Amino acid sequence: MSDGGPSADHPGAGGSEPGGTCPGRPGAGSPTPGQPGPGNPQASRLGLAANWRQLSLFTIITALIGTTIGVERVALPPLAEHSFGITSVLYTVSFISAFGAVKSVMNLVSGRLSDRRGRKGILLAGWAFAVPYALIIIFADAWWQVIVANLFLGVNQALTWTMSVTAKIDLFGPVKRGLAVGVDESAGYVGVGLGGFAAGLLVSSYGLRPAPYLLALAVVAVGVLVTAGAARETVHLARSEAAAGTARRGPSPPAPAEQAPSLGRLATYMSWHDRSMLAVCQAGFLNKFADSLVAAFFPLYLARRGVPLAQIGLLVGVYAWVWGLGQVAAGALADRIGRKTPITLGTFLLAGGLSLFDTGEHVGRWIGAALMGTGMALAYPNLITTVGDVADPRWRGGALGVYRLWRDGGYAVGPLVLGAVAALAGLDAAIWAGAALLTLSGTVLVVLFAETDPRRRRRPPAWEARPDWVAPGPDR
Repeated sequence: MSDGGPSADHPGAGGSEPGGTCPGRPGAGSPTPGQPGPGNPQASRLGLAANWRQLSLFTIITALIGTTIGVERVALPPLAEHSFGITSVLYTVSFISAFGAVKSVMNLVSGRLSDRRGRKGILLAGWAFAVPYALIIIFADAWWQVIVANLFLGVNQALTWTMSVTAKIDLFGPVKRGLAVGVDESAGYVGVGLGGFAAGLLVSSYGLRPAPYLLALAVVAVGVLVTAGAARETVHLARSEAAAGTARRGPSPPAPAEQAPSLGRLATYMSWHDRSMLAVCQAGFLNKFADSLVAAFFPLYLARRGVPLAQIGLLVGVYAWVWGLGQVAAGALADRIGRKTPITLGTFLLAGGLSLFDTGEHVGRWIGAALMGTGMALAYPNLITTVGDVADPRWRGGALGVYRLWRDGGYAVGPLVLGAVAALAGLDAAIWAGAALLTLSGTVLVVLFAETDPRRRRRPPAWEARPDWVAPGPDR
């Protein structure tokens, strides 16, 4: 396990990655890909000024994607007991595990396919999978059918959200990458909050079915229209950025775009060889334990204490809104000070928010939800940004897919682990178990994670020092 640190044998060590040069080295002061200057003909094609219309469209798309999942967070957990007589916490939260298992795998598949075939077609396919999700829940007469519906939702979220964030990174280029991801995740989780709040109101007025899922279908219809009509393909921007980065790093010719590392090599690199990416992957994995608590455990925890569903929806909404609105600032902050501090601080804030949610009454719960939202805002988008910092644009979609496989694997494992704790010791114990795991995750970040911001890191990505780790080859 190695970060592939700089040495005298690697003269490029110290920041040879799109988005930054190293002062005092040959080429210092020359424009980096995405920045204006002679020798960068693609510069005018990247960034906010050149792409604000498309960035706005993809931001709207992400908000719609978030609204779809937000509906479920409030409307679905109470459905288990009220409509199907399910009282087991572990069985109730199994819908999140089903969702996470398929979403994590499809993140990997969609990221890989998008490097070869583009982003837009996969995004459109993703919208189609949301239709059976809503219809199955509307007509379900057994809880296992709800679990099956969440398999479709997992595919929907993997294909749509992965493509939306990847497209924004393509459009921004290497400059202000943190802001690009912050905008994406902010829009998505504002949508989650709005969807959850709207679902709470609909449930209070019209019941648990079908009203919330009719709202989800309406959102999907709008998403299809926006995606099919005005959204454009962006993969060509990633390929031109990759070509410019290769030309700047040295005289060796760029590998063809289709000759990316095999999935096996890429997964091994992200999960083991590069210890910063190892730290990032575990942080994303345990991050989803916290989100699973909010999505599935908090509604049960609060409902069993007599909190009205509309208030539960608002409480979950506060968490999502603080998370969503804070991510633009968090992404911009990471562009200014680097990635490590916001990510590590955010992870510890998640642990603190969980602790306060359980120990506090009334006001304490609101503060705990807001603290968790703040922690998510600091950590969540910047974890994605670190992958964009490290990955070559030719295989960036695949690298993001590996990270998101780990991250959303937390949705698959977290509810089972925490549900088992709840079954044995109660919901309070599950919340404290989540807080302990997030504290451990923050400690791993402190020890293993090295700054990845191209302007501040002290060593190049590990694959530049050890290109054999990501050597092109067929999938296996």
